[in-house]
Amino acid sequence: MNKRELSRAVAVQADVELKTVVSVLDGFTEVVTAVVAKGEPVAISGFAKFVKVDRPARMGRNPATGEAIRIKASKKARITPVKAFKDAVLAPSKAPKLERGVFPTDAAAVAAAGKSVAPVAAKKAPARKAPAKTVPARKAPARKAPARKAATKRTTTARKTPAKRAPATRTAKR
Repeated sequence: MNKRELSRAVAVQADVELKTVVSVLDGFTEVVTAVVAKGEPVAISGFAKFVKVDRPARMGRNPATGEAIRIKASKKARITPVKAFKDAVLAPSKAPKLERGVFPTDAAAVAAAGKSVAPVAAKKAPARKAPAKTVPARKAPARKAPARKAATKRTTTARKTPAKRAPATRTAKR
């Protein structure tokens, strides 16, 4: 689900204008980003916790050579889902119930509910080019096979003894 689909779903679920939801989502992301960038954690109960984490310098190992290397200090953003969110994801029966037409975004259900949400524009598939016409390859003219000599028939009934072979030697596999 991308931002546009999320905005439409929230507009239908909360029964508010789409423009309002878009501006609220934009404001939310700006405020959370600014506050976390300053080093303050943002915790939304029942959803997630956003934190800036300072990682100190440490020693590590190069996995290819096993050589010890120094890893410099860094700062990371960490988003941790809280227990209520994890429980709802792992057990869908605990997840909140959505109104009809919220997800997947169903324009017909939204229109039937009388919500003021613009229909989702269907994405056009890129035009496919017609395959190039192939010209069949010309076959070379057939040649006549050379005549075979007739096999001579053997008249003897004596069996030949097989030739003696040298004993097989084992070779080491590489």
